[in-house]
Amino acid sequence: MVKPSSRLARVRSVFPSASRAESRRIGAILRKEAVGGILLVSLAAIALLWANSPWAESYFALRDFEIGYEPWHLRLSLGAWAADGLLAIFFFLVGLELKREFVAGDLRKFSTAVVPIVAAVGGVIVPAVIYLAVVAGSAEESHGWAIPTATDIAFAVAVLALIGSHLPSALRIFLLTLAVVDDLIAIGIIALFYTETIEILPLVLAFIAIAVYGVIAQRYRDFFHLRPTAAWLILLPIGVVAWALVHASGIHATIAGVLLGFMIPVLHKKADRGPDAGPGLAEVFEHRFRPLSAGFAVPVFAFFSAGVAIGGGEGFASAFADPVVVGIVLALVVGKPLGITVATWIITRIRRINLDPALRWIDIIGVGLLAGIGFTVSLLVAELSFAVTSEHHDHAKVAILTASVIAAVGASVLLGARNRRYRRLAGSDDEVKGS
Repeated sequence: MVKPSSRLARVRSVFPSASRAESRRIGAILRKEAVGGILLVSLAAIALLWANSPWAESYFALRDFEIGYEPWHLRLSLGAWAADGLLAIFFFLVGLELKREFVAGDLRKFSTAVVPIVAAVGGVIVPAVIYLAVVAGSAEESHGWAIPTATDIAFAVAVLALIGSHLPSALRIFLLTLAVVDDLIAIGIIALFYTETIEILPLVLAFIAIAVYGVIAQRYRDFFHLRPTAAWLILLPIGVVAWALVHASGIHATIAGVLLGFMIPVLHKKADRGPDAGPGLAEVFEHRFRPLSAGFAVPVFAFFSAGVAIGGGEGFASAFADPVVVGIVLALVVGKPLGITVATWIITRIRRINLDPALRWIDIIGVGLLAGIGFTVSLLVAELSFAVTSEHHDHAKVAILTASVIAAVGASVLLGARNRRYRRLAGSDDEVKGS
């Protein structure tokens, strides 16, 4: 990309005011997610190998083992507990991150937020269109249109953290913001399109529980800030009740995690704000609970979701005769980078916004490839799209795993080359300063 000329000097750039503090925060998140991402991939690989080994029956027996209290509609298989329960922890972190971005982060300014928001929308629409075009209007197969629209934050930022030590901080902020908005869209899709019936009474009671949770968190934010165990003893039980009520209402219970995350205050009370106030409660909770999400909840979900009986090389090849598989792979590997790049180009032309001077369009394409790693949320949507008895259920998971690997490898090659270039440039700058 050519640097802005003097005639366009007044044109805004993407993330022009990203502070050092924000860059450090993004770097810390990437380092934590890198460890979680490695663990996620490891457990998913173990599940896939186990499900295709001579001991496969023991894996499926473990996944389908039921536990819970039936009168409360909570007698679920371990796989369902992972998808509905543990993944709510992940979505709680998403809720915290979303609120922080809207209140104190890059999304609080429309001029800054508009580019990754539009990029995320493009990265949802184009894959959905490609998928629907491939399945050619089949009613059952079309039900999976939302599978390739999601981006796995943990997996994507793990790859970026491993290969992107010298990539511009603006690119990392762009990816994280895009992925957060993408997850918000995915949450809306799950709530709107994958909820068949709604029980009003449990839903009303859930909103009451969430409101009580929010009032307590807002009113006693300093108390929860200073006493880490208080959140476990006071807020957690209320949150569990809210989750159970949302589950009973018929809405996917992970939505409860997002709503509870939105209830946590981002800033200190006005009287306590100042340069020495320290991070707000949302950031404190994010720091406390991210290891639980990245190190346990998401990897366990991946373990129970990624175990698909492929049937060897022949079974893998036959799966690609299913339009669902072809549609998902094309949508994630081609549709995601195409949608994100084209949408970014369009909004920068319409709004007269330049990319950050440190970035090039090839970097945006690399981020688009990273966003093609659907994994966690895509696996969740696949669970909701097709019945367990349908052949598309397992085929969709095979497609998600295949596409995520292709996207991760493609992004690693492209952004790895870009990282080496940025490292050489940084070395040249250090030599100039030292001379």
